[in-house]
Amino acid sequence: MLPDADELPEVLLDLAVPHEDINALVALRDRLWADAEARWLLDRCVDAVVRDMGTVGRGGRVPALPEAWGELGRCFFVYVYVAVLAHVRAYHRDRGITDDVSRRTLADLGRHMAVHRRAYGSRGLVVPDWPGLHFRGELYQLGRLQFQRAVLGARMGGATRAAGHAAGPGDPCLNLHITGFGGPLTPTACERSVSMAREFFARHFPEDRYETAVCHSWLLDPQLRTRLPADSNIVRFQERFRLADGYGREPEDGDPVAFVFGARDLPVAQLPRRTGVERAVGDHLRAGGHWYGGHGWFPL
Repeated sequence: MLPDADELPEVLLDLAVPHEDINALVALRDRLWADAEARWLLDRCVDAVVRDMGTVGRGGRVPALPEAWGELGRCFFVYVYVAVLAHVRAYHRDRGITDDVSRRTLADLGRHMAVHRRAYGSRGLVVPDWPGLHFRGELYQLGRLQFQRAVLGARMGGATRAAGHAAGPGDPCLNLHITGFGGPLTPTACERSVSMAREFFARHFPEDRYETAVCHSWLLDPQLRTRLPADSNIVRFQERFRLADGYGREPEDGDPVAFVFGARDLPVAQLPRRTGVERAVGDHLRAGGHWYGGHGWFPL
């Protein structure tokens, strides 16, 4: 299931893997193939993804890899997802999903490698199991936003039910994600994505009734309204959502620092102030404040 060294570059390019990583990944492929332990683990991980193809919420924990593997360990799951590629594309075809949506969804693997390089200056995946959502058929890139097939939990479902919404705990929902490197988060782009999602999931997953969109993100922290103009894209994005109560209030400063500046552990005093969002996030932290995850929903 893993392409040979001659075929691998084209496959990686199709997945938007950065060009500067191609040759090294081809060389690492030979190292992986020569290591019996690595090949055994590759088979097990591929089997786990394929076995749960299309099933919501079945992603497992990624195994701890030997430190001695070094770069192979950081890139190991790139090979897992490459080996799964034929299976997920077949699943997409069976669902009638267009090649364009399939390609843009799976190309997020390359973006995640770019995120790793931005944070650490090397090849790898910051969160190795996250692309598993794409390669198991749970998550789709539709315009500017990503939509993950999910189920309303007790807290969010309780909030939607208390508001008189038709869906409640245990009902299907779409978990909305905002990618980096995707261009401005304009109201027009977001509305186009939401419209695409309504049509996409009704057509390709008609057995589930998706009546609710949810989002769990620092972008929904209400404090952003005090730091950004009322007509900013982030504030306009927040206006789509009704916030849900009942979630913890532990600071999550690392999330905005990572998403805005590239790495979670950057010194707060040295965070740049080049853009409005950089100034908002950094100045708030320098003033002794904290950022929190926001949890919101809106009816589809």
